[in-house]
Amino acid sequence: MAFSPTRRHRGSAEGNRTGPAGRDFLLLLAATLGTFSNYAPLLSVAPLWSAEGGSGYTAVGAATGVTMATTVGVQLCMSWLLKRVSLRRMLIIGSLLLGLPTFAYPVSAAMDWVLAVSAVRGAGFGMVAVAGSALVAELIPADSRGRAVGLYGIAVGLPQVACLPLGVWAAEHLGFTAVFVTAGALSVLAAPLAAAIRVPAPAGPGRPRPRSRTGPAQLRAVSRPFTVLITTACALGAVTSFLPLALAQPSSATPALFLLTGAVIVGRWVAGIVSDRSGVGRLMGPSVLACAAGMGGFGLAAANGAAALSGAAAVLYGLGFGALQNDTLVLMFQRSGPDGHGMASTLWNMAYDAGTGAGAVAVGLTSYALGIDGAFAAAATLILLVVPLAFRDARSGRLPDAAPAQNHPAETAARKPHGHAA
Repeated sequence: MAFSPTRRHRGSAEGNRTGPAGRDFLLLLAATLGTFSNYAPLLSVAPLWSAEGGSGYTAVGAATGVTMATTVGVQLCMSWLLKRVSLRRMLIIGSLLLGLPTFAYPVSAAMDWVLAVSAVRGAGFGMVAVAGSALVAELIPADSRGRAVGLYGIAVGLPQVACLPLGVWAAEHLGFTAVFVTAGALSVLAAPLAAAIRVPAPAGPGRPRPRSRTGPAQLRAVSRPFTVLITTACALGAVTSFLPLALAQPSSATPALFLLTGAVIVGRWVAGIVSDRSGVGRLMGPSVLACAAGMGGFGLAAANGAAALSGAAAVLYGLGFGALQNDTLVLMFQRSGPDGHGMASTLWNMAYDAGTGAGAVAVGLTSYALGIDGAFAAAATLILLVVPLAFRDARSGRLPDAAPAQNHPAETAARKPHGHAA
């Protein structure tokens, strides 16, 4: 979630200390690697652990759903929290709330216990996602911010590429406890790294942060990209929670999850290049179609236990969803106007997180009647319903009055390959 920080005037020495190669930014990158190395693998491992305890598909999906629900709950309270807690302290608290409860998973695989632990972790992740991305702008001068956002995006994306599939493999071959202890330790160790970050103070009297205005006009303006994103994000929650259970062996899902997360990063990068050259939104329609085709492929793979087909489906869905993340964010920034960037960023993150959680819960519920393969096919059908919205946004995104504001950090950031949070 992006927040517009107060602009700071720094001397050259301070700029060197806080630049992309400076001590404080490197500490932020290290802390980010630690926290996302906890978040990413447990998207699949926590549902697997719940299934290990005999929980039905509803409870398996709820493990992800509850995590995302508390994440969104924290995001809704963010304005209140930021008035009382600094970004650095929020990152420290979030790292601990994400990491410490992870050690409690091995106590029991019972549904109530898994959901309680997941709820606390979700609150921690909500804080980490907000504080980390906002600290990039706090630590980096405007003339270096684009490169810094790219580096931060790598720190967010790498754990999702490596740890999401590796977590499933490790749970099967090394045991769940080994995964939980390792993931918990990585997030807890991020807390002292965050504590060591020195956020520069303003050179002069503090100036108030810009306030985002949220009204009916702004909400209507971003409603189409919001709907497209939340619908396609439902599929992400479905796949990460249930693909290991849908194939013959949970470890068979490892290559597909690796390809999916890698393709998301590629899709974001390609969409950024295309939007710079041809205007934002050009890939919206084809990207939604790719997401639908990918989910259809996952349904066929689940029906036949075909691991190779799941890999192809992962590439299709990942490329499409990655491109949509970029284009929906840029469109929401454009349409919300200069006073609405905070609102747009909050809604974007809520769509991503709420969609991920809702998709996991919905597939868990519908799989009783349709099977996992049928639930995946239903998700593909749902995505097809927003194709007209995506193509409408593709046309409007190329209109002259939709051009992005020049040199605004928010739009610069949106074109970089971030991870989960804008």
